[in-house]
Amino acid sequence: MTEVSSLTGRLLVATPALADPNFERAVVLLLDHDEEGSLGVVLNRPTPVDVGDILEGWADLAGEPGVVFQGGPVSLDSALGVAVVPGGASGERAPLGWRRVHGAIGLVDLETPPELLASAVGALRIFAGYAGWGPGQLEDELTEGAWYVVESEPGDVSSPLPERLWREVLRRQRGELAMVATYPDDPSLN
Repeated sequence: MTEVSSLTGRLLVATPALADPNFERAVVLLLDHDEEGSLGVVLNRPTPVDVGDILEGWADLAGEPGVVFQGGPVSLDSALGVAVVPGGASGERAPLGWRRVHGAIGLVDLETPPELLASAVGALRIFAGYAGWGPGQLEDELTEGAWYVVESEPGDVSSPLPERLWREVLRRQRGELAMVATYPDDPSLN
């Protein structure tokens, strides 16, 4: 078996050719990627459900908009918290209930009392469900040209205008990839 180079902490940005409605113009933060598969959350799919409606204690820590995001098509009945801790504390300095994924970005144990994390968290998003790929599945999609892989920035997790995130992430890339940000929503109208 070939070794898988980990993409944990990077973004998958859907190419305009990706036809799956679950991932059209999606920006996915990869939380785990190894030989056993991949798991991530879609950063730009807000729902109309307020965080306080399902996880009352976490509502004050959730960034704007303070809604639950649809993290992907898998396990929509489960919640996942992703938070940015300025400075990316690790080891003994990491706040209780937060596990670093990449840099300042980490997973939140939603069973932890929110007040234990309140002073450490710079931004928090709550996701219903996640995006998952079995062994080799994501690599196949990358080979087929379904995704661009780019570096994440802590601000991607808490973008106050998630509907603009796809274009913003592409726009900050170098070279021709930045031009993809201008791709029309419906190319047939050109």
